[in-house]
Amino acid sequence: MKLATFNVNGIRAAQRRGFRPWLEATQPDVLALQEVRCPVDQIPPDVFADHHVAYDPGELAGRNGVALISRAEPSEVRIGLIGDEEFSHEGRYIEADYDMGSTPVTIASLYLPKGAVPSESEAAQAKFERKMRFCAILGEHLTMAIKRAQATNRAYTCLGDYNIARTEQDLYNHKSKKPLDGFLPEERAWLTEALELGLTDVVRGLHPETQGPYSWWSWRGGSWDRGYGWRIDYHLSTAELAERAIFGDTDKADSYESRISDHAPVIVNYR
Repeated sequence: MKLATFNVNGIRAAQRRGFRPWLEATQPDVLALQEVRCPVDQIPPDVFADHHVAYDPGELAGRNGVALISRAEPSEVRIGLIGDEEFSHEGRYIEADYDMGSTPVTIASLYLPKGAVPSESEAAQAKFERKMRFCAILGEHLTMAIKRAQATNRAYTCLGDYNIARTEQDLYNHKSKKPLDGFLPEERAWLTEALELGLTDVVRGLHPETQGPYSWWSWRGGSWDRGYGWRIDYHLSTAELAERAIFGDTDKADSYESRISDHAPVIVNYR
């Protein structure tokens, strides 16, 4: 089973940059997309070929949107986080049940909000607090999703853009003297607590000593060429699935010009 997560930074722009050929060459069994940023009726024709599509575009024009693209049809699709009223209209979480191979699995696509450094301004404080409210709701959902998976003998994995670098291995400028949005102590502590619910950071488990592998580089400032990246796109899986991982890495483009998005896909193969 091959699973991939990819923040495409707009599916229409990604299609112009080569998304469809990448999908055909990679052939994931399930692909979790974030920032699809497109109404259903404006998705480029045939961009997903003959795959099954589960999509929550949200209600914010030109923003967010999460999807699951799969070769097998899901048996059930659920949109949004349990108990969430604040963010449910934003297109940030979708999960589906799949029966592939020997282990039935629930796969989620997540787009966690960006935050800000709270000390910079009142607006930044509000943005930071908003991100942490989402994290709290997500934490409760993960708890229940894991319990549901266990009760139904399913594995569970939450793929997506978490907008948090958890450890010093996950960003190039971890020694920065100023606070960094996405690397704040509160954010890192929350993600660590999420793992303690019973999830494994699959790619880190396969690369325990590696700096990176990064999955996001700014379009600007020569970040790509200099290797100034962040690892903020994750596969967080329950133990029975994580133990079956035999490969996990970032599918980094060959050149700056061939990039499909400011994110690179992150792919994990399971035996």
